[in-house]
Amino acid sequence: MRSISRATRTAAALAASVLVLAACGTDEADDPTDEPPAGEESPADDEPTEEEPAEDFPEGDGTLTIGSLLPATGDLEFLGPPEFAGVELAIKEINEAGGVLGEDVEYFEGDSGDGTPPVAGPTVNRLLNQDVDVIVGAAASGVSITVIDAITGAGVVQFSPANTSPIFDSDEVDPNELYFRTAPSDVLQGAVLANLVSEDGFSNLGIINRQDDYGTGLAKVITENFESAGGTVVATEVYAPDASNFNAEVQAMAAADPDAVVVVGFVETLQIIPQMVRNGIGPDDVAVYFTDGNTSNYGGDVEQGLLEGIKGTLPGAELTGDFRERLLKVDPDLEDFSYGPESYDAVVVSALAAVAADSDNGEAIGANIIDVTREGTKCTEFAECVELLEADEDIDYDGVSGPIEMNEFGSPAAASIGVYLYGPDNNITPDEFIQGQI
Repeated sequence: MRSISRATRTAAALAASVLVLAACGTDEADDPTDEPPAGEESPADDEPTEEEPAEDFPEGDGTLTIGSLLPATGDLEFLGPPEFAGVELAIKEINEAGGVLGEDVEYFEGDSGDGTPPVAGPTVNRLLNQDVDVIVGAAASGVSITVIDAITGAGVVQFSPANTSPIFDSDEVDPNELYFRTAPSDVLQGAVLANLVSEDGFSNLGIINRQDDYGTGLAKVITENFESAGGTVVATEVYAPDASNFNAEVQAMAAADPDAVVVVGFVETLQIIPQMVRNGIGPDDVAVYFTDGNTSNYGGDVEQGLLEGIKGTLPGAELTGDFRERLLKVDPDLEDFSYGPESYDAVVVSALAAVAADSDNGEAIGANIIDVTREGTKCTEFAECVELLEADEDIDYDGVSGPIEMNEFGSPAAASIGVYLYGPDNNITPDEFIQGQI
């Protein structure tokens, strides 16, 4: 079951549609015909019961080794710095607290690129040859799909801080059950964004989106939720990520005459917006909304004031001043902090799972990741959580990115979505944060 609640505004209409998207199976009552006749024993009654044996995982090498598969190049390069900083900060603080199982965590950095040209595959091969136990990444859902079999098939945990495609909440995507993420599914972001557009007073929506798992998946969720709220999606224009221009898509969108447009894209958005302005559907003419793939500080990268008034959504809790300062000590040049908290938490959760498993083996870590995020004693810092684990207590780690509370697929079951507003400097400021359960 999925529901959404706003901090300052309700979303009853959209919450209903989200419930439909996530229809849960109902518990079936016991069938009385299954009971044995009076006086007869069930076939199982005379069989001895045994405790299910614990899984026997390969032995680790004694050192938790983390690799990163994050965008140093490509369309999501702007997300790389805060994500790398989050990983490095977590490892630094874990090692300062005594490390994992008495040893410092080791770290190997890697670039994911964006799929064109393929960079992630060679990076994964290198990291696996360096005997990593956990790989943090990729940021792009489409990139993760291309490497998930290689990573989890090798018995290594794949832990993304930024994948939001609903496709990962499926047994079919990772039968090895070693994929996890700290970013919530776009089922939540899509519902929040559709509700935002509706409550802002718009009824005719156009969507321009990338043709990949991220773009088409999020566009589908936005459409379903917006139409459930009584709105109409007047046009959906899909573009190739490697397109040299977007004239045809923008002109078709202008012809559909929407009163609001959502752009689901990456850095190519900076080419799309000027074309929208020239066709009379820029932010001065219609309401424009971004999603997490393109909501960022752009400053002088585009004409001054070009993005003013645009709203964007980003998964993640409000960033505290303390955590911001800690990230800046790792990378003083940071201007954007998107998915830095999620990257930090991916490492901390992995480390806590290793402590819980008493092993740095990837499969053993994966078997404990969900458990350390829910249904235990609350804790918010690595050292505090380790003390509880060493006292044989179950823990429920709440991180800097939010409560996490992973579901059966290794995705957050509770999360925050931030709504950000662009000012005349083309940079974003937080407007509100919306809590949701998936």
